[in-house]
Amino acid sequence: MRRPLAAIAVALSLGLSLVPGLTPAQDAAEIAAIKRAVFDAPDLPVMGNARGDVVLVEFSDYNCGFCRKSAPEVTAFLKSDPGVKLVVHEIPIFGEGSHHAARAALAARAQGKYPQFHRALMAVRGRAEEASVLRVAREVGLDVARLQRDMEAPEITARIERSLQLADEIGLVGTPSFVVGDRAVFGYLPRADLAELVAEARAAH
Repeated sequence: MRRPLAAIAVALSLGLSLVPGLTPAQDAAEIAAIKRAVFDAPDLPVMGNARGDVVLVEFSDYNCGFCRKSAPEVTAFLKSDPGVKLVVHEIPIFGEGSHHAARAALAARAQGKYPQFHRALMAVRGRAEEASVLRVAREVGLDVARLQRDMEAPEITARIERSLQLADEIGLVGTPSFVVGDRAVFGYLPRADLAELVAEARAAH
């Protein structure tokens, strides 16, 4: 069931029921569980400050042109605001190459190189496919044989499936989508707009 984030926020603040038959307490618990899955799941990649006071979430695909356009803006913003924790949901929606890239990126966490690999994949020329993904992996110093083994782990598949499910549950329409506080924004965002969203979330605390 799709639940736009705005509706989730309203339901939490007003005690409204989103699902017929559920009590407000049951609905609030369901909404809180969705928010934890979006912002706080322990198997999600993290960039920026892991202990930051504001969590910025990005749903992205390595073959998404606007994700690639946003990537340097996100990097610059994280450098400018050391209080932000960026959580990334890999949602490969642009074909098999995207799935291969997402699996490789998540597997790179085991070697402690997710941020470098993520940024390099976003900067790759042409489509992210098996050959280009493995080339970039070598360039950033990953053990490619280990990476390929780790990519086949069932938890990698489960993580991607859960992120895709969450994107549907909260009504995201594509990539990139950014979520912070109770707001979700679809599309390319420059550094200034990211800063505005985060400032709004901080002010709401």
